[in-house]
Amino acid sequence: MSDLTHINAEGDVRMVDVSVKSVQNREAMARGEIFLAKATLDAIESGDTAKGNVLATARLAGIMAAKKTGELIPLCHPLSVTHVEVDFEISDSRDRIMITSLVRISAKTGVEMEALTAVSIAALTIYDMCKAIDKEMVISDVKVTSKTKR
Repeated sequence: MSDLTHINAEGDVRMVDVSVKSVQNREAMARGEIFLAKATLDAIESGDTAKGNVLATARLAGIMAAKKTGELIPLCHPLSVTHVEVDFEISDSRDRIMITSLVRISAKTGVEMEALTAVSIAALTIYDMCKAIDKEMVISDVKVTSKTKR
């Protein structure tokens, strides 16, 4: 258990102490996919969904989620992120939307959890807004693609 930073010597959960770390510019990127029917993708692109503009709403949800990550995940430090981007790309096969996020901060700890949360909540928002027309959607492969500090 010594490799797990959120577990103390007695095996209890703990928040990692970052007080001795220096503030650095940090950046994390994450990605994920939501698989959906071509008809669902057509409805998203044409704006023909009952709940409104799906991708604009999902982008906003992802940005908001990144800012709230410390409230959602018990041992995450509450961070004041300085920049969040959430972007979408439709696959050439027209069977999925790829979601990417980029989060930046100047802090003592990284922002990969914020980037992952942004992607996850954006995907969940797409799911929520389209579930009435597509019962087979699948959210997949949410992962950190890069993280840096300078």
